Amino acid sequence: MNYFELFALPTTFEVNASELKAKYLELQRTIHPDNFANASERERLMAVHKAAQINDAFDTLKSHDKRAEYLLSLAGIELAHETKTLRDPMFLMQQMELRELLEDIPQASDPEQALSDFQQQVEQAITQFKLNFSRQFAENSADTLQQAADDVRKLKFMLKLSKEAEALEEQIYTY
Repeated sequence: MNYFELFALPTTFEVNASELKAKYLELQRTIHPDNFANASERERLMAVHKAAQINDAFDTLKSHDKRAEYLLSLAGIELAHETKTLRDPMFLMQQMELRELLEDIPQASDPEQALSDFQQQVEQAITQFKLNFSRQFAENSADTLQQAADDVRKLKFMLKLSKEAEALEEQIYTY
């Protein structure tokens, strides 16, 4: 089952979030297991299974990194559970520097401002990787798809860093 086809959406990285949500709710209404309460056991089980598929598809398509991975899988490039590491020394150096910055934020003279600056820097990188992926995936050549895969790997690093910054934000503002 193709998730984009399930939601009647074009197979692109750009997804209209409100349209996705509306189609999700519509699908859930039609297939909700409660609608099959008086149906046969087989039909009830199928409804539960279909509802789970719809939930999985929605979860995948609403998330930028999961959607990008899914698009790559449709193109024959599997990133899930891979063990390949990035071989971009510049990016790896940037990651080390960002991690050091994040670690130093609690000791900064103005931790709130330092955190805000850090989050802005990470958000800019996330936005750039999403734009890069969108362009590369649309080109759909072997080279650009491999570049897109590398940008998804980088995007995942940055999203993880963003979550760590959010956790630090909770610590800073609870003191």
